[in-house]
Amino acid sequence: MLRFGVFGTGHWAAKTHAAALDAHPRAELAGVWGRDPEKAAALADRHGVPAYPDADALIEAVDAVSVALPPDVQADIAYRAATAGRHLLLDKPLALTLADADRVVAAAGQSGVASVVFFTGRFHPDVAAFLASTAAAGGWHTAHAVRYGSILQPGSPYQNSAWRHQHGALWDVGPHALSILLPVLGRVTRVAAMDGTRGVVNLLLTHDGGATSTVSLTLEAPPDAIGRDTVFYGENGVETAPPGDGSSLTAFGVAIDQLLEEIDAGTRDHRCDVRFGREVVAVLTAAETARATGRTVDA
Repeated sequence: MLRFGVFGTGHWAAKTHAAALDAHPRAELAGVWGRDPEKAAALADRHGVPAYPDADALIEAVDAVSVALPPDVQADIAYRAATAGRHLLLDKPLALTLADADRVVAAAGQSGVASVVFFTGRFHPDVAAFLASTAAAGGWHTAHAVRYGSILQPGSPYQNSAWRHQHGALWDVGPHALSILLPVLGRVTRVAAMDGTRGVVNLLLTHDGGATSTVSLTLEAPPDAIGRDTVFYGENGVETAPPGDGSSLTAFGVAIDQLLEEIDAGTRDHRCDVRFGREVVAVLTAAETARATGRTVDA
């Protein structure tokens, strides 16, 4: 039984991280820490575990950390946990700067801990199977990914998320799009970007081997335009990625399973580990530079 501490008290921390860990047969939810002590106490009480007033005390008390915090806060917690030899179950994006992502990767590598970054779609069985078969087929020339969300509207559990308001769709839903594109088309080498209306960010990406892709993102879509899609075009025709055949709670349970498999096997090569998380941050960082300068940027 692996002891986990949950770091975060918001909707995602409560409904996904804590709920999945509490229900998992090989995980023990051992405590909660949050920046708001009252919310931390409420979430901890819900699961019958202690709320820790100090983050480092919870890190010391567990075997692994499960983090559902803004990316800049997450990166600091992840660095401290990895340095202390604790395994990492993190959320996307890994960090908001490449320097912070590099610190986490270096700490995880030096301590030898296992890590999984929860890109939700990658943990749905139908999506994972699609990516494996599509990547194996090869011959893809281009792809188009759309992530049109409206999560900042009244009634959304994320409408008061300060980091999402500040950093927008590029950093919130951009990682989801990239997590589907990169396994099939390969690493991104160059990035161009252009903003549109209603918070839209458009990316043009060049991948290893010469394939290209386009990405359109927003958190401010009209209600009738909400949707997501990823379509690949190439020698084998046209393939559309499935939407995912389960809930985020089920997918997070798969992420727990896979982290435990990494620990049991002593391997450190998970396809969504902190190194992949860092790769995504590198693309997002290049896209920010491309937006600001109006030029194509090496990733």
